[in-house]
Amino acid sequence: MISTRGDAHKLYLKFKKTVENGQPLHKLKELKEIEQIKHFYLTIDTSTLEKMYYRILKEKNGTGMIPVFVSAGPWLLFLFSKQLQEFLFKNGSMPFVIFISIYLTILVISVILHFREKS
Repeated sequence: MISTRGDAHKLYLKFKKTVENGQPLHKLKELKEIEQIKHFYLTIDTSTLEKMYYRILKEKNGTGMIPVFVSAGPWLLFLFSKQLQEFLFKNGSMPFVIFISIYLTILVISVILHFREKS
């Protein structure tokens, strides 16, 4: 099933399906992995955990390069619009259609990958 929702929802659906099939949840690899993560963090001292926490907050709140790409791309094209129009429309509209298709495809894929990663 293809879903645009986050990983937490996919995990919920897997847990729900497991329970509906009458299987125990504690045998799922996802829960075993969570137990390993919990055990790992219990072995780390508080000072180091605090530093890790602040690093995670920094990463979580960071905007990354994709939003910059999304907002800066059109401005860059706008700056060179006259030269771009001369180049793209020199041989008809086909190069323009190809350029826009490639640009929009890269833009959409980049945004989807960026926000999927954040979820």
